[in-house]
Amino acid sequence: SRNQLYGPIFRTNLIGEDLIVSLDQDLNNLVFQKEEKLFQIWYPESLMRIMGADCIIATLGTFHKHLRTLVLRLFGPENLRVVLLHEVQQTAQASLLSWLGHPSIEVKEATSSMIFSITAKRLISYDSSSSDGKLWKQFDAFLQGLLAFPLYIPGTAFYKCMQGRKNVMKILKELLNERKKATCWESVDFIDILIDDLKDKKTLMNEKIALDLLFLLLFAGFETTSSGITATLKFLTGDPKALQELTEEHNNIRKRRANPDSEITWEEYKSMKFTSHVIHEALRLANIAPVMFRKATEEVHIKGYTIPKGSKIMVSPSSIHLDPTIYKDPNAFNPWRWKDTTEPMGGSSKEFMAFGGGLRLCVGADFAKLEMAVFLHCLVTKYSWKVIKGGNMVLSPGLQFPCGFHIQLLPKY
Repeated sequence: SRNQLYGPIFRTNLIGEDLIVSLDQDLNNLVFQKEEKLFQIWYPESLMRIMGADCIIATLGTFHKHLRTLVLRLFGPENLRVVLLHEVQQTAQASLLSWLGHPSIEVKEATSSMIFSITAKRLISYDSSSSDGKLWKQFDAFLQGLLAFPLYIPGTAFYKCMQGRKNVMKILKELLNERKKATCWESVDFIDILIDDLKDKKTLMNEKIALDLLFLLLFAGFETTSSGITATLKFLTGDPKALQELTEEHNNIRKRRANPDSEITWEEYKSMKFTSHVIHEALRLANIAPVMFRKATEEVHIKGYTIPKGSKIMVSPSSIHLDPTIYKDPNAFNPWRWKDTTEPMGGSSKEFMAFGGGLRLCVGADFAKLEMAVFLHCLVTKYSWKVIKGGNMVLSPGLQFPCGFHIQLLPKY
């Protein structure tokens, strides 16, 4: 409706900031492709205070590349194949088994807990099953306050966010200090990688940057993926044909094994073509990251518009994902549309921006898609489900389920 009223590029004021809003495919793509040339990272004050002024989303140039390289040592292709594929499957199987026997499971919360346990184990060797859930619960109020007006007064969404951040940072600082003092440590996690980097005098790494990076990875690692899984289940519930084809793909994988219950191999994961279509379609429709922000470092001219130097720009991927000139019947869940379309290389294209794009393409995109695919395999081969209540989705600002999405899990055999 805003596109019809104001056109694809217009000015507005949100969260106390004068912004240029882009609903235009070409400008959105230009912003990502000319990162650190014509545009650079910028985010509202509230988000930066919550995520940390020194986190990876605020870094530029070679140091940003350095931080991405560190993260990819944990979530890059080799570790996905050798370590994380196994860990994700083990955790998904255990989580689903624990859902049995309950009259109702709220999918978003249950999958958030599941994904958090995987991510926290790899990042900080945190065992959610043997803990009191203290760390996980601190993240509960975050999404509501990410783009809230930065009013630090008790009772406001921003205040709750900042208190949660304070508590998490205290825990992370204690973990980092304990690890620094440890003379030997059996497992290798991201804290170990950061400690090694802190010792390297050639990098700009310091303790504050390390803690902000841990904080962001913990939050982003579970919030977005659990939203994606929940949305996928919601869409599949309303499309029996898609669910049937997905189930057949995974049952056929099991039939080809000598032992049907053996673990997923990397080759099997890469063969899940329809599963990949389902995941891309769910992410397109769900728009988990509905807005992204940048600042123009030079005056930019495009399609008759002039974007002055210093302008703050809000990019809206959802405007591309729901554009009828790009996707036929864009509001319909149709995973088959991807059969005749080349899926975006690396997770991003001009028409698909669920993971951002350019230099700042989400570093965990491949990990997120693996988690979703493995979870779906474990789910549809052993279980069915029925909806108890909820399932309505809203963007406020990220994808949320105001009434939850409650299901009952049932064994197939």
